[in-house]
Amino acid sequence: MKIQDSRFKPKTEIEKWKLIKTEVGQASRLSKALTSLDSRDGCPTERGIKSISVFGVQEKHQNIKFQGGFMSKVQGLRLFLVFIFSLFTIHFSMTTISHAKDILITNDTGTQGKGKLLIEVNSEFTYDKETVEGIKIKETGGEAATILSYGIIDNVDIILGLPYQWTKTKEGGTTTSDVDGISDMSLEVKWKFYEKDGLSFALKPGITLPTGDENKGLGNGKASYGIVLITTKEIEPWAFHLNLGYTHNEYKLQEDKDANRKGIWQISLAAETEVVKDLTAVANIGVERNSDKTSNTHPAFILGGLSYSVTENFDVNVGVKGGINKPETDLTFLAGIAVRF
Repeated sequence: MKIQDSRFKPKTEIEKWKLIKTEVGQASRLSKALTSLDSRDGCPTERGIKSISVFGVQEKHQNIKFQGGFMSKVQGLRLFLVFIFSLFTIHFSMTTISHAKDILITNDTGTQGKGKLLIEVNSEFTYDKETVEGIKIKETGGEAATILSYGIIDNVDIILGLPYQWTKTKEGGTTTSDVDGISDMSLEVKWKFYEKDGLSFALKPGITLPTGDENKGLGNGKASYGIVLITTKEIEPWAFHLNLGYTHNEYKLQEDKDANRKGIWQISLAAETEVVKDLTAVANIGVERNSDKTSNTHPAFILGGLSYSVTENFDVNVGVKGGINKPETDLTFLAGIAVRF
């Protein structure tokens, strides 16, 4: 799941180009001022207005022609400094675009942008222990998932999840179950439909496809669907994310139909802040309806983690998730990487 860099950065292509246009405009005004100074210093010029394109942004700039057929060394140095200033401000605008982090369970509203690709490789390792009628039951397992997110347009992503799971259960020291394999694949769309003054909303509908073996407990055996309403609010230096979700599960096996609820709601809240340059601390809490028909205690979790940006387009994430109550898995270690293209 994704979070955003808490520093103020342009979030959309429109905002990005507005910032670039502002910076280029400042450079243009600086150039005019320097040219006027040269005229007053006894270096007369003839001015002609010339339209140039800087990364698609049209700006009027002075085309300076010097009498005598040469440019003074002082004038050339000043214009060179203006040129360097322009490049610097444009580069700064282009490289401070927010990218979401990927350690949280809770989603944020961030999208990749048209034509951009995000590849995540996430893993989790779980440990759960309980005693039932005097028998100690220990379950270990985990999941490794590859998630591909592609920007169809600036505010819409299509997301494909390919998970691999494994679990081992021991009762009184004896292994009673040991399975692994591909689980149900997911296909989702994220649509950010509102963004203003640090507040944004998105919808994320999706389906799961029965690619896992339901007889091993690796899938439902039938397609299921769900939707999540995502809210993100940035209050520098913090960013907060709220998810309200609903999932409708269908089951192929009769025993799964008898044991599990079909409709599952989810609520979760996350926060993030950059503690030092390129290192973001995250926290997450959430609860969802218990799928077990015999229980009305709904599993709740709390999570903490760190996300480090090795480069602008490469993140490394680690975290720990703990169960707040008995139905939730006792302990889960999380690790993953994210690469953007």
